Amino acid sequence: MGDALRTSPLDAAHRALGARFASFGGWDMPIQYTSVLEEHRACRDDAVVFDVSHLGSVRVTGPGAVDALQWAFTNDLGRIGPGRAQYTHLLDPDDAHVVDDIIVWWVGDDDFLVMPNASNTTGVTTAIREAAARVDRPVEFVDVTTSRAVLAVQGPNARERLRGVLDDAAAVPRFAVGPLHHGFGGYAAGTGYTGEDGVELHVPADAAPDVWAGLLTAGIRPAGLGARDTLRLEAGFPLHGHELGPGITPLQAGLGWVVRFDKGDFRGRAPLLVERDRGVTRRLRGLLGADRAVPRAGCAVRWDDTPTGEVTSGNFSPTLGRGIALAFLAPDVPDDAPVEIDVRGRPLSARVVRTPFVPKAR
Repeated sequence: MGDALRTSPLDAAHRALGARFASFGGWDMPIQYTSVLEEHRACRDDAVVFDVSHLGSVRVTGPGAVDALQWAFTNDLGRIGPGRAQYTHLLDPDDAHVVDDIIVWWVGDDDFLVMPNASNTTGVTTAIREAAARVDRPVEFVDVTTSRAVLAVQGPNARERLRGVLDDAAAVPRFAVGPLHHGFGGYAAGTGYTGEDGVELHVPADAAPDVWAGLLTAGIRPAGLGARDTLRLEAGFPLHGHELGPGITPLQAGLGWVVRFDKGDFRGRAPLLVERDRGVTRRLRGLLGADRAVPRAGCAVRWDDTPTGEVTSGNFSPTLGRGIALAFLAPDVPDDAPVEIDVRGRPLSARVVRTPFVPKAR
């Protein structure tokens, strides 16, 4: 018997809507309400809300917080400031693989919300503890995941539909962070994982049901994590455990912009410098299929009749009407190269393309 799955503060609301559930990082979360296709298209055309409370939340405060997070993560907080959000990576100190990809919300002068992937919260907290021990000013940190809900409101009409429900959330610019003033506290950030415009809400758990109900009343449609995955794939965003994780560095994943070597030392910097100077042995690329066949993780890829890599994520693109995939390929494979994907013994013709597959607000 394994550990019981954790549930969102909105678990009862999802079940009342007839949601189908699946396990994500130790959480029992809604995967769809009607269909992945309908919910995907609703996000591309209008506005949806995802419950992403399975993500972690670690509150980091104190006069040493900036210095600790600068050492723990790859990006440079000196490039932003309070009231902004930043995408960053936590690296393994030995081989520089991506332990986790993270959004940091800088909510106050010495006050941060660090948002790891669900299954990685403990590892991120351990790294912050290690970083705090290296700085000479106080740092406090606490896992606040169980005390809040996180809701992602996404789509071209997300902000318009939010007005009148959460006006201050609707006004938060992209990659900005601001407080919510509605009697319950919390924060909103102009972030997301769909390629569309929108905001993410970090609200107290006891306020989440009322917030959720208000969003639905405003015409924002509930969407499950199935659609979130097809949306992020069309946007070319990596998924931890597929495009990021053990053996995968930011440079291999095409995310070198997340790494600021010029900011000074950080966890995993030395081995990543070695790879940068040596050159990567593989690169993450986009593959656009010739038909509706769906590539899946693990499918082999051939170029010029030679094995050249493997699919990490693949699915049917509702927007493009054909199969798409992300894959690690040999670094010499050029853009627009014709490749063949082995889909359960059937060859699928595809070509190498730059991501995003569907250009949107990204």
